[in-house]
Amino acid sequence: MQFDFQSPEPIFLQVSNQIEDAIFTGAFKEGTQIPSTTEISKTFQINPATVLKGMNILVNNNLLEKQRGRGTFVTYGAQQRVINERREHFYHDYILNLINESKKLHLSKDDILELIKRGYDNGKNRN
Repeated sequence: MQFDFQSPEPIFLQVSNQIEDAIFTGAFKEGTQIPSTTEISKTFQINPATVLKGMNILVNNNLLEKQRGRGTFVTYGAQQRVINERREHFYHDYILNLINESKKLHLSKDDILELIKRGYDNGKNRN
């Protein structure tokens, strides 16, 4: 984890987002324990209340579960919930904008698909 203390994004949101990213990528696997609030706060010199606030967002979103006396664990199904949420955001943030812009440019559905294929093909050459 890395935190940008100069960022306008509050630290508690950075904590939440980075733990969510770790769940998404599989770095924190479902059913496994994540570092404690104390561990994170000491390692990154962040107020424990700030870390707790970020973790509670994920508890409220059913991605983490606290087990009294044991710690905080990634819930089963958490990775798929993150994927579903991100797909929905992708649709609203990118696809709808793509469609709106393509209509202004008088591009057909086939034109858009061809541009997407071209983008995928060009992306292969970069990797």
